[in-house]
Amino acid sequence: MASESCRIAVAKAACGLAPSPPLSLKRRFRLRRQAEFQSAFAGKRIYSGRALVAFAVPSSGDANRVGVTVSRALKGSVARNRARRRLRELAREKLLGADSPLASLGIRYDVVLIARPAALVMSFAELSDEATQAALRLSNLNR
Repeated sequence: MASESCRIAVAKAACGLAPSPPLSLKRRFRLRRQAEFQSAFAGKRIYSGRALVAFAVPSSGDANRVGVTVSRALKGSVARNRARRRLRELAREKLLGADSPLASLGIRYDVVLIARPAALVMSFAELSDEATQAALRLSNLNR
């Protein structure tokens, strides 16, 4: 298994392809404590869509932070983990990116994303559009 991944990395290097960047969310951009999640749930900024629900609250930190949670209503740990991975990637692209509507406000936010069952059946492009819509709605509230 390890030798196979080494062969793939060597093949990419031989073809001139750069290794892909790590797809993890850095620790400083994540919500980790229950109190941080609870404060975001208590905030006034809420977006409810078909595949996700987003809560946001202004933060005193130096960067936007995101927390992802999935209800046990999504049966099976494989499905929950898949939904969590998909939302985490969307958060990295749409909410934490430099071109994010939340980044242009000048105010830092703690955002919690909750996956709904539709997050598993929607295509990634549709899910990405919904995350963009959530970022726009959360940035335009109380302006």
